[in-house]
Amino acid sequence: MLQQALRVSGRSAFPLVKWMERWAERASARQQGVKTLKEMPGPSIASFVWDLFARQGLSRLHELQVEGVQRYGPMWKASFGPILTVHVAEPALIEQVLRQEGQHPMRSDLSSWKDYRKHRGHHYGLLTAEGEEWQAVRSLLGKHMLRPKAVEAYDQTLNAVVSDLVAKLRHRRCSEGLVTDISSEFYRFGLEGISSVLFESRLGCLDEVVPEETERFIQSINTMFVRTLLTMVMPKWLHLLVPQPWNVFCQSWDYMFDFAKGHIDKRLADDAEKVARGEQVEGRYLTYFLSRTGLPIKTVYSNITELLLAGVDTISSTLSWSLYELSRHPEVQASLRDEVLSVLEGRSIPEAADVARMPFLKAVVKEVLRLYPVIPANARVITEKDIQVGGYLIPKNTLITLCHFATSRDPAVFPNPDDFQPDRWLNKDQSHHPYASIPFGVGKRSCIGRRIAELELYLALARILIEFDVKPDPEGTSVKPMTRTLLVPESVINLQFIER
Repeated sequence: MLQQALRVSGRSAFPLVKWMERWAERASARQQGVKTLKEMPGPSIASFVWDLFARQGLSRLHELQVEGVQRYGPMWKASFGPILTVHVAEPALIEQVLRQEGQHPMRSDLSSWKDYRKHRGHHYGLLTAEGEEWQAVRSLLGKHMLRPKAVEAYDQTLNAVVSDLVAKLRHRRCSEGLVTDISSEFYRFGLEGISSVLFESRLGCLDEVVPEETERFIQSINTMFVRTLLTMVMPKWLHLLVPQPWNVFCQSWDYMFDFAKGHIDKRLADDAEKVARGEQVEGRYLTYFLSRTGLPIKTVYSNITELLLAGVDTISSTLSWSLYELSRHPEVQASLRDEVLSVLEGRSIPEAADVARMPFLKAVVKEVLRLYPVIPANARVITEKDIQVGGYLIPKNTLITLCHFATSRDPAVFPNPDDFQPDRWLNKDQSHHPYASIPFGVGKRSCIGRRIAELELYLALARILIEFDVKPDPEGTSVKPMTRTLLVPESVINLQFIER
């Protein structure tokens, strides 16, 4: 039979030969005691669908991670619509996956995001591109977003946005210094901050009256994330029978692309006018750098659009949770304020260089991101070869979910995992597995905007604590997280900002 197969044309024989090679590898693995996916535990399709929909599981996906570990151990499989997923929820196993991800790691399919781009004729950006296309853009942006010295150059730009945020908090305070729904304010702050880096211009997100187009952009991001999980699990043919989710999803993306395109075109037109007048054009904003790389303009549009939406939730969610926890732990807040004031030595505005001397500030943010990772689960699709993880053979092209929420709440890794304890990151006697809490990812597909987001968070937290004592909502309401593709507060967070 093998000889007959090899007599066919080389083109038609190649897939068969590759299949036989994979079959031989898997047979060898079985002989070595490695288990297959068939032997991996996990819920039945009916049970998983019940968890997702009857128990409001789409908003509880982070909690289902923890339940999965309790039921099945650190690895299990589940079918999410047409997608079979292997869940990995132990730091050492996550490390095994990431060390085998290959030269061009694929985060996940993000099928509905890609379907939209194909549908509208858009190019892919950093969040949707794969392979060499993704690598080329990441290398270009990495020069301006990953190098510490390059990022430090944005501190004056970001500090101007922070000043507007402090003024807006003062303006928003009502009786007893209460500011309601702080996440919405920090959402606008996040958009204003990332826009200032991308366009070197302001959108007016923190003005007394926010421009209508800006509010609509923010709402489009929210709607898109809510619809992402639903559109990913729906087969394409179902879009014809139940068109509303897909249509709303596309309308949200349409506005986000139009919004970004309008600001990009305006900046490039302004630069062109300066050149026509014989003026020298300079700039640090990222659109300027991208537009001069020779990339197609559609690729510039896609990347700026994706960077805009990626930068907003990270800032909004992390800053909200940070102040929420600090308000409930006044002793931690006092210690952090003392550190900031000590480093500044009478100055009122911190700079990027000051942050290097604020280890407790960094520990607070690390602890917040451990408790409330913006992305509660990341993913990988290993496309180059089958891999072995935790004694199982995982075929290539299998979607692997990395359960970061479960690992960061694992009591075996973090004692008292539900407690807010920033000191755990400063205690040299406490060592944590390096893959136990990786909120920005790790390796080639780690978050490219990490350094800018962290700098914006550090500068904002330091300034807010200099200006205000932050106290809890007098109503004493406890807020829990929920999954909306990203991890966000389940209800509004209200806090008191008492003038110092």
